Amino acid sequence: MIYLDNASTTRPSEGVRQAVLEALEQFGNPSSMHRLGMRAENIIKKARENAARVINVRPEDIYFTSGGTESNNTAILGYCRANAKKGRHIITTRVEHPSVLSPFKLLEEEGFRVSYIGVDSNGVIRLDELSEALCQDTVFVSVMLVNNEIGSIMPIEKIKPLMKELAPKAVLHVDAVQGYGKVVCKPRAWGIDMLSASGHKIHGIKGCGILYAASGINFKPLLIGGGQQKNMRSGTENVVGISAFSKASEEILSYNSERTKQLRELLRNKITENIENTVVHEAENENQAGHILNLSFLGIKAEILLHSLEMHDIYVSTGSACSTNKPAPSHVLSAMGCNNKEITGAVRFSLSDDLTPEDIDITVEALKKEVAQIRKYVR
Repeated sequence: MIYLDNASTTRPSEGVRQAVLEALEQFGNPSSMHRLGMRAENIIKKARENAARVINVRPEDIYFTSGGTESNNTAILGYCRANAKKGRHIITTRVEHPSVLSPFKLLEEEGFRVSYIGVDSNGVIRLDELSEALCQDTVFVSVMLVNNEIGSIMPIEKIKPLMKELAPKAVLHVDAVQGYGKVVCKPRAWGIDMLSASGHKIHGIKGCGILYAASGINFKPLLIGGGQQKNMRSGTENVVGISAFSKASEEILSYNSERTKQLRELLRNKITENIENTVVHEAENENQAGHILNLSFLGIKAEILLHSLEMHDIYVSTGSACSTNKPAPSHVLSAMGCNNKEITGAVRFSLSDDLTPEDIDITVEALKKEVAQIRKYVR
């Protein structure tokens, strides 16, 4: 099997699998006062430290959630609803993940004024447009770290200075689900107030994510009841998932981003050299993440190619996994100005650093065969 859909989810590492098995043995409730409860609580404490180390923040500012969607929802809805008296203007981009765009639309229905900032042809936020939108009434800005469809890296470090000048009351939230541990991210240096990440994107398991909220950030919890995690996320903690996140965070510190980048370039170049009528959707140089390649095969439907590659035991995606069962044009490629043929034929290859050059060669050979076959019948 050649797995090239790592932006959707990753294969749990052997270390993570072992951590899961060990955590299953520590079945005590972390809120219990006895020894079994304390052992489970210690797993959570260590995980908080490991997660914080990846982005160099304080462990006490880390909250565990069920994943990226809950983290994004909590940050956006929780902060905006808690601070509505400060202002009712909020900002995001047109290329965010649905778990960001949907809460913004909900807040819009609740009376908030939303500005959706565009991107250039490389999928990078238009900072001039952001500057024009920022105002004294702005209270919240959410911009993703790495776009999940094309891999463009947003210039997060340039956003907070604009906010301080033009919208001093606003806080900055970053959806780092696709970039956590894989690209440079400096929350404290860049002025990131809230940040979301997910374990199953870094070889952990599904069902666990984190929300980083800097000290002093006031937000309403979405889940209330038992008062766990300082009353900010009630519910008995998912000790198994948290243990997996802990180990995955340890391991992501040794992630070989340069190797993944080289494999991406090898795949990109071999496809464009061997298959005609292809269009690459990417940012330039340092604004492009090394683990995502989005490329259109003109004249075919990407869904057909996806299933054709599956017959070779090669797995790719046509875009965000959260939108797979919703047959609608990619909002990301549309925002970049791509035409219908480019959007229809777009395939996302997302890599991990355990792939090999041989995997790339096999993939390209399969692509050459299947693209030619599909185009033959389309014509």
